[in-house]
Amino acid sequence: MRDSSSKTFFITGVSSGFGKALSQVALAAGHRVIGTVRRAEDALAFQAMHPDQAIARQLDVTDHAAVERLAQDVEKAIGPVDVIVNNAGYGYEGILEESPLEDLRRQFDVNVFGAVAVIKAFLPFMRARRRGRILNITSMGGFITMPGIAYYCGSKFALEGISEALGKEVAALGIDVTAVAPGSFRTDWAGRSMVRAPRSISDYDALFDPVRARRQAVSGKQLGDPAKAAAVMLRIATAAERPPAHLLLGSDALELVRGKLGAMQAGLGQWEDVSCSTDSVAG
Repeated sequence: MRDSSSKTFFITGVSSGFGKALSQVALAAGHRVIGTVRRAEDALAFQAMHPDQAIARQLDVTDHAAVERLAQDVEKAIGPVDVIVNNAGYGYEGILEESPLEDLRRQFDVNVFGAVAVIKAFLPFMRARRRGRILNITSMGGFITMPGIAYYCGSKFALEGISEALGKEVAALGIDVTAVAPGSFRTDWAGRSMVRAPRSISDYDALFDPVRARRQAVSGKQLGDPAKAAAVMLRIATAAERPPAHLLLGSDALELVRGKLGAMQAGLGQWEDVSCSTDSVAG
């Protein structure tokens, strides 16, 4: 019999990265994890982590009908899901002018529409129970930008905004939403999980080639420890107190976001008169 304090997690993308790391710490803590993967061999590897508590399901989050069917099956056959973690996603690197529009659609299909489809599929059950936690794994790229990841940043900015607005909609229903924004961590994001657009316009070489080279050079050597990030996510998912709406992970994320907020504050002050000049004059 499962411990009454244990929770059931539904985590997308558990074959690698944060999804795998969080699954490991959640299982070790006695929780049950339903994890989604793309390939059958990954399903077998995931269930081998803990034959009793690790339950794998194959899923493409861009197949919204399949997401809905899986949610119905999970709630009926396995039991109530306490925590949703939208982790499935990938990085896209490419200068905007060089990157095809269909690549932008694919980026949003996975990183944004897939996450929202999962939320919408499980939300009726959480709402009926008046409890639940939703963690959306975004990125510091949902706050700050860098050359060459416009599509990726756009998707993460979108998920940050959706998370914040959703949190306000469901707070009174006993459901908490946290957007977890990691900085640079030792995951596959900059390695095999990264889609890279080919270069074609020399005008961008001086700006972007060093950025791409550095990103590839530091892949696997980043400061962030995925296991420590997973421990924090588990704490957020299971703590009795209400979690934050936004949570940055990593000292680099904290420094870069603070820098942007400071620059924005200065810009607001510089242009305050212009901003206010568009108001109607009281008559």
